[in-house]
Amino acid sequence: MQSEFVLNCAPYTFAVTCQKAELADRLVAMYDERLVPAHQFEGYIDYRVAMQEGNGLRHFIKPQSRFVFEGNEPFLPFKPSQGYALFEWGLNWVVSSQEFNYLIVHSAVLAKGDKAILFPASSGSGKSTLAAYLMHQGWRLLSDEMALIKPFTREIVPFVKPLCLKNESITLSRQWYPDNAFSDIAYNTHKGNVIHIKPTQLSVEQQRESAKVVGVIFPRYTASEQFDVYSIDKVGCFKGLTDNAFNYGVLGKGGVHALINIAENSQCFELHYDNLQDVAQFLEEVINDNSP
Repeated sequence: MQSEFVLNCAPYTFAVTCQKAELADRLVAMYDERLVPAHQFEGYIDYRVAMQEGNGLRHFIKPQSRFVFEGNEPFLPFKPSQGYALFEWGLNWVVSSQEFNYLIVHSAVLAKGDKAILFPASSGSGKSTLAAYLMHQGWRLLSDEMALIKPFTREIVPFVKPLCLKNESITLSRQWYPDNAFSDIAYNTHKGNVIHIKPTQLSVEQQRESAKVVGVIFPRYTASEQFDVYSIDKVGCFKGLTDNAFNYGVLGKGGVHALINIAENSQCFELHYDNLQDVAQFLEEVINDNSP
């Protein structure tokens, strides 16, 4: 039976159509009050997406999960067991491909109050595991995958969605956060085995409260490695940000000046670690150094 929802995931509103009941139930569990039946919503819709199954005989012979945006499919079909992961990645794709009001940097973002730290990093760096840990230590999540930055500024607009954890982090996270809600594991995706974890209530309650970047951290997790901190100068910080930025060229001066503003006004470090508590303690010092 087809379900129709509206997802209020600030700063965007998504109209969501879902054909599979199990997937609809998972969306409700992960988004709670931010997901409402379509007939109860009155307001503006930014994007329309749908999760559909295969057509015709394929529906029975080889079931599929398909992500559809405005009538088009940007991805090849996934297995039904990977449907929730496809939905989350699909929303990320929609924003990253359609958004031109904000500068987008591939980065996790967490904040204490109105002070934010960016964590630009490639896959496998431990970025999402670190973000999940900090989120459960009282930090608020602004984003797991993309920082939305107002042009010319260092102000981050939250885009709070479930965090994606991969491979070894799955078992650890289930042990560390047994009371949190998780999606089912999506096995053998292009990112390996993945699971999504629900954001904390603090993060959701403050999803409309922006924060100003005071630190840029490039994390690198390596098992059995001593905690080391490497200071990065402003030029290196700017380069690291541009390497992870999606659309600063399209935004022109607004995007470039935002990156310059962040690089000139933030502490920037590369961290090598195997202990999340060491990182959390160091980040508290970064935040406190920028207190009034």
